[in-house]
Amino acid sequence: MNRKQKTASIVLAMSLVVGVPFSASAKKAPAPVKVEYVALGDSLAAGLSPNGYLDYGYVDYIADSFVAKKYKLADFDNFSVPGYTSDRLLLDVTKSKKIRKEIKSATHITIDIGANDLLAKINTDPSKASEALVAVSTNLNKILKTIDGLNPKVKVYVMGYYNCFPYYPAEQQAALMPLLTGLNTQIKSAAAENGDTFVATDKAIAKNYKKYLPNKTNIHLSESGYKVLAAEFWKAISKKK
Repeated sequence: MNRKQKTASIVLAMSLVVGVPFSASAKKAPAPVKVEYVALGDSLAAGLSPNGYLDYGYVDYIADSFVAKKYKLADFDNFSVPGYTSDRLLLDVTKSKKIRKEIKSATHITIDIGANDLLAKINTDPSKASEALVAVSTNLNKILKTIDGLNPKVKVYVMGYYNCFPYYPAEQQAALMPLLTGLNTQIKSAAAENGDTFVATDKAIAKNYKKYLPNKTNIHLSESGYKVLAAEFWKAISKKK
């Protein structure tokens, strides 16, 4: 046996002892994290534009981010409906077989709900606006508890709202802002109580109302505005891998 043969025999023997293949190969890259994403909410998640037509909402940009960041987006279901209130969403998560099925298999869920509850009271009887805050708190807690019962491991992100009326006169702003603060406080409290993540959006949108809310008579965001919401969600999502 020559020197090369002896060397090969020694290396092969050592590889068998330590359990390492003789022909070493490059380490395989870890498999991408599988994501099954469910979006629940109102017109913002549905993607209603300032001009009144449905387009990309913030949830679509979140889904795009999963792909761009090399996750394996196995499923994406957007069950959001323009005009939805917290009681309607509660009905969905407790009664809809299709939605409940998707919740059970989801890895990530985003929710925005509650603004329409408040807007309905403001438009009909502003003196009872505080009743809407109580309803949102009660219904959202039930929604989050139901989701947790269906899928204890799912990561849930709940959105706080931005100021929809930045162009109103100062007097009206003074009356509306406490209601917005109250709504966000109730949403944040419900998220914390159920071990979920609250995503604030008010400060991010306030940086440029003209760009993000270009239609002064419409509460819905521009494309760039929806991207801002998605970015705020992504900050939270990227922290919980």
